[in-house]
Amino acid sequence: MLKGSSFEQYSDDTAWHNLFRTQVVERVNELLFKPLFDETMGAPNASTRTLIGMFALKEGFGWSDNELFEQCRFNLLARCALGLFNINDSLPAQSTYYLFRKRIHEYQKQNNIDIIEQVFQQITSGQALDYQVSGRSIRMDSKLIGSNIAWCTRYEIVHDTLGLFCNALKDSTYKKLKIKLRSQIKEIIETESRKIVYRLNREEVQRKLQSLGLLIYKLLSIVKEKDNPYYKILMRVYQEQFSVNGYQVGLRPKEEIKSDSIQSPHDTDCAYRNKDGQQVKGYSANVTETCDKGKLNLIVDVQVSPANTPDVEFFQEAVSKTEQVLNHKPEDIHADGAFQSPENVQYCQNDEINHYFTGIQGVAGRYDLSISEDTLLVTDTLTGLILPVHKAKSGKWAIKNEQGQYRYFSQNEIKACQLRKQIAAMPIEKRNKRNNVEATIFQLSYFTRNNKTRYRGLFQTKMWAILRCIWINLKRIYAYVEPICQRTFKIRATMTKKSALCTNFADFYITNQIINLYYTFFDFFESYYFNIRFRKIYLL
Repeated sequence: MLKGSSFEQYSDDTAWHNLFRTQVVERVNELLFKPLFDETMGAPNASTRTLIGMFALKEGFGWSDNELFEQCRFNLLARCALGLFNINDSLPAQSTYYLFRKRIHEYQKQNNIDIIEQVFQQITSGQALDYQVSGRSIRMDSKLIGSNIAWCTRYEIVHDTLGLFCNALKDSTYKKLKIKLRSQIKEIIETESRKIVYRLNREEVQRKLQSLGLLIYKLLSIVKEKDNPYYKILMRVYQEQFSVNGYQVGLRPKEEIKSDSIQSPHDTDCAYRNKDGQQVKGYSANVTETCDKGKLNLIVDVQVSPANTPDVEFFQEAVSKTEQVLNHKPEDIHADGAFQSPENVQYCQNDEINHYFTGIQGVAGRYDLSISEDTLLVTDTLTGLILPVHKAKSGKWAIKNEQGQYRYFSQNEIKACQLRKQIAAMPIEKRNKRNNVEATIFQLSYFTRNNKTRYRGLFQTKMWAILRCIWINLKRIYAYVEPICQRTFKIRATMTKKSALCTNFADFYITNQIINLYYTFFDFFESYYFNIRFRKIYLL
């Protein structure tokens, strides 16, 4: 039914919606989802390709679930992207959409197999093969992502977990409890933890927390695990926050609480981390991408772990999964100092991979160390003096410091000093090659609010990160192939050239305003042509 330029844009193979269908939806292997459906239940009542495409569109555009279904019902481009070419082609029901997501989660939890990650690897591998992505050079970086939970104090964590446990008590179990325990449970359920924290001072909160520990001890000894879904969570909170000495339940010192302790009963997977003053209760997302000059570069690996996971633990797995996607090992790896460790350096040397770390963990020492003709030269960087050195019986080198005490240098310290010198002498083009990955990190977290996702739990957060990376790869392919409309490309090139030739700020500002105005009109007409609901509202 479309005519003229509308039909040309709709049927253009290089348009985003057609690229999304051919490069994402059609690459999904539906056999991967076969274990989710047994023989008695039968096949799903909707295409799993369509459902995965809806997942990716939702995270790509940052839509809510309601916006996703509205766009997929009335936006012709979104429907075409999913392979729904006819206006009467049915869209999967919302119940099917949510049940499919739930089954993926349960399968991953039971079998420790992430199907969404397998889909991402398969899609990316096909894209890399089609567009001849080299992948000889890769780079990686990580970012802390907050979980969609409130920032809870220690008391609030214990109180809210206990409240969920008490709400889930069966009536038969509740009636067996003593009257005093019932009144305590009723007070927990009816009182908000935040109000108690605001109302009481620190000493009163500590006493209140102590009494909660005793109440939890009594309930856990009475209620059985099979009778309450929050039994394990409450047990974990109790073990992390309290200690038992004989018959006395005591509050653990704050210093003994680990970073991987429960931060909220609504998200038991997330962890706490303070990174350079940035305090996060959530996860750490690590992204690995190719970085070959003059070629299409794609994200080849996404990892998500609790926030207290150090970056060095992502390194080797990222390289291994990159090899699975590209079918060959990378030759160069670019990363910052957080990924540098003796184990990772040795890993690169064993596989004959050139590693370019832009830093090294820890603070540089006061003394500059260098080996010359089997002799260690020690230079005091504060005074510039070369200090006399002798070899100790232990095999270490030693000097006398200003206080007359011996200062010993191990082989690891000498190697670390030499490594710092190599990093400082690294060519600027090698050093800057890693920096561009931060643009990818920015795009990954583009739709987060206050650096928080919309999701809770490790699985949901990782699924969000993978789907965002699928969309980022699509946009890179879209920018790599021909533009949607050659006229649009020419106008953009002309206006950009005029913008570059502006001699003052006023001309530069006006020219860029014209460019923005042009894209505003372009977005308007695209919505008018292809979004049925938008056109209806406009005509009214």
